[in-house]
Amino acid sequence: MASVNKVILIGNLGRDPEVRYAPSGAAVCNVSIATTRQWKDKSGEKKEETDWHRVVFYDRLAEIAGEYLKKGRPVYVEGRLKYGKYTDKDGVERYTTDIVATEMQLLGGREGGGGGGGDDEGYTRSRESAPSRPAASRGSAPAAKPAGNFDDMDDDIPF
Repeated sequence: MASVNKVILIGNLGRDPEVRYAPSGAAVCNVSIATTRQWKDKSGEKKEETDWHRVVFYDRLAEIAGEYLKKGRPVYVEGRLKYGKYTDKDGVERYTTDIVATEMQLLGGREGGGGGGGDDEGYTRSRESAPSRPAASRGSAPAAKPAGNFDDMDDDIPF
């Protein structure tokens, strides 16, 4: 039976990226992303809840994340959940939940944080793609075309 482990986040970076290199030379980048949801309770009062997510980038995607991501910037991340367990220095077992990123896209303008949607200045990179190619999804699918390019679309729209 097939299974799926996929996470999609759109949020803001809570701190600048931390890039380290493994003894093998592979880059590892850790970031913290905040997602916030807002709602009104039964009395009509606005409520807000922020969740923090630990995200790990590897290899070339880690280098790109370290170079382009900055605290407060909005970012789109795709990846998978990874659970871990370790024993701290006091002998207490601790559990971790990380998102191992496979794709990333900067949102907003080039300069500052804020802003929302994916404008033309967003930067997309997939873990598997080479530095000179546009981002691609996992597997052998062809590279994704930029939004707004309708040259390959059929005119036979079923609706």
